[in-house]
Amino acid sequence: MPDTPSTRIGRPSRASIHERVALEVQALDDEGGLPTPRKAEKIWREIWIHDAHNSTALEGNTLVLRQVEALLKQGETVGNKELREYLEVKGYADAAQWVYEQARTEQDRGTDLITMQEIRNIHFLAMTPVWAVAPHPDATDLESPGNFRQHDIHPFPSKMQAPTYPLIAAELRAWLGRAGELRNGRGFLCERLAELHARFERIHPFIDGNGRTGRLLLNLLLVRLGYPPAVIQKRERPLYLKALARADRGEYGPLGEQVARAVLDSLMRFLLPAIYGRSKLLPLEALADRDIAVTALRQAAQRGRLRALKTEGGVWRSSRAWVNEYRQSMYEGLKRPRGPRKRAQSRATRHVASGNR
Repeated sequence: MPDTPSTRIGRPSRASIHERVALEVQALDDEGGLPTPRKAEKIWREIWIHDAHNSTALEGNTLVLRQVEALLKQGETVGNKELREYLEVKGYADAAQWVYEQARTEQDRGTDLITMQEIRNIHFLAMTPVWAVAPHPDATDLESPGNFRQHDIHPFPSKMQAPTYPLIAAELRAWLGRAGELRNGRGFLCERLAELHARFERIHPFIDGNGRTGRLLLNLLLVRLGYPPAVIQKRERPLYLKALARADRGEYGPLGEQVARAVLDSLMRFLLPAIYGRSKLLPLEALADRDIAVTALRQAAQRGRLRALKTEGGVWRSSRAWVNEYRQSMYEGLKRPRGPRKRAQSRATRHVASGNR
């Protein structure tokens, strides 16, 4: 069996990751579901910046996180990068902001979980700023942002051939039909979303910006289904491209796992720590920070030094109050003098001072 993230020793199985996503999202639903961007602006802003940085970096953008933050928070272009790179981030951020505004705003969409016009609108928002200074060199006037490509393209590196351009509209209508079945389909949701994501990339409806648009569509579907956005991080680019290539061959498991892990990351890093109070039991990942890593918390829980509970699924949970108690005990332990060792060091110091070595 190949060495995949779900088969390496010590790593959770692929099924357990999907099951945990369902469990955590259900717990979120029990607390009222995804907060609206208006009620939790700070949470969504952090995800927004994280998403804009990583998704554009997957396509080759070289702005670092500090530069993305300055651009999106203060509107400042820090550094000496090409204007095109700042506009790529700005366009993606504009589109992502629209996507996130859909969280819990439209509950009665029927089977139209997403529409053709929304696909075009996301591409238009994401690509318009950069198109003004750096349009695709092969694009015609009919292939501007929001418009489908009007000519065929070369096969992908995986040898997959995108459909000929007259078939794009029909292919997307079929894709929309599959998206409309997400609420009632069988199997793990993130794996079915991965199949949709890979299929959109194979259709490749636009002359440029299909990767960014595809990831934004993935997140639009997620937030409308009550799930947090999935942010594929730039360091995961090789795994992401490999998973897409395997999806082209009909193997959706690796890409589905990557989407599920990204959803969990958004939950643990941004949503759960900000939503829940001090006494709520959370997974240890949601309680870790710069001062104390999740591995340290897990070891403390296993040794009984941190008050924590282990669920039937094997996930350790604790609370902010209990973690703060553990921090305080660590701090007090560091302050406590070590008598015998300290006396021994003092005697050694006295010997050195008197010339006795």
